[in-house]
Parts: sequence; structure tokens; C-alpha cells
Amino acid sequence: MSSDQTTPEVSPSAPAPLGRGAITRERIVDAAAELFYAQGLRAVSADKIIEKAGITKVTFYRHFPTKDDLIVAYLERRAAWERGAVLGASEAAHGNADETLRIVSEGIGNEACSAGFRGCPFINAAAEYADATHPVRQVVDSHRAWFLEMLTKLTESVGITDPAVADELMMLRDGAMVTGYLGNAEKVSAALLSASRAVMALPR
Repeated sequence: MSSDQTTPEVSPSAPAPLGRGAITRERIVDAAAELFYAQGLRAVSADKIIEKAGITKVTFYRHFPTKDDLIVAYLERRAAWERGAVLGASEAAHGNADETLRIVSEGIGNEACSAGFRGCPFINAAAEYADATHPVRQVVDSHRAWFLEMLTKLTESVGITDPAVADELMMLRDGAMVTGYLGNAEKVSAALLSASRAVMALPR
């Protein structure tokens, strides 16, 4: 290389570009996510996903030997997104518990009242896969355990040691996801925040 040529700087934190196989895999998950959420996990066939993704059966099964493998990938990606949102809320609130609750409540209200909302993907998946040992159910249980752990840490940050408070906050979150069908974002967010504050303020 001549001395007048320069090498582009690459940030050490920049993600490596996806290879062709990874791009195809993401396209399959994208197609599946839309169909699974709108129609249900068991109702969507592999053929429907193959058609929507615009790939061959050979390509599909090279990436996902079974449809359950694809469902797991779909839920794991959704879990990663939700975890990022919750951790982002905590970071934006600088660790303040009440502000974290406000941001999370607002996010849940907006999502639950958005067009095309069909409920919590994890609760929906649990309803279709009752066997606790099934890989799909294990992803659901793992993510909900993580969410509950975050709520426990949140309550502990304000001196609450009763684990039942985090359980109640989790139930409020689940309820808000259902209420979103019938309300508007501002009302759902405000009600969830008010109820969460009340639960955390109750004497134990």
C-alpha cells in the first residue's frame, strides 16, 4: 500500500457487518415474527413463512431444522428487545425507581394501544405451549424470570424487601397489556403508573 493511502478507522464497538447467511436468517425471523404475532404460533406453517421470506425450503431448514427452533429464535429476539427497553428506561431515569416506573409505564401504554397489538408475545406463547419443559416455554419462563428480577431490584432500591411487591408489579404489567385493547395509551400508562406507585407504597 502506498504512503498516500489511508485505512478507514473502525470503531472497536461497531458491530461487525452481517454475513449473507446471517442476513438470510434475520429475514426468516422477520417474516416469522409478523406472521406468528398476527396469527399465532401453531397456526402459521413453515410453508407460509417460506413464502413470505421468499426463500426455498432447503434454505429455511438449513437455518431452522424445525419450526420450534424458529419460534425460539423469534421469542429470544423479542426478549432481547424488551430487556434493552427496560434497561434503557433505568439508564434514562439514572436509577430513580419512580422515574423508571413512569418510563416503563408509558412504553407499555403506547405499545398496548398501538395498531395491530395482539397482546404480550410471551403470554400468548405460554397459552399455546403449556408444557413447561418445551423449549418455547423455557424461553418464555426465562424472560419472565428476568423481568421479575428487574422488578425485584427496583423495589429493593427503595427499601422494599417483600418479594410479593415485585410479583404484584408483574401482574399489573400483564393486566395493562390486556387493558390496552380497550383504552388509550395515556389512560393505560397513567393507570399502570398510579397502581404501581400504590403497590410500592402499601405497608407490608
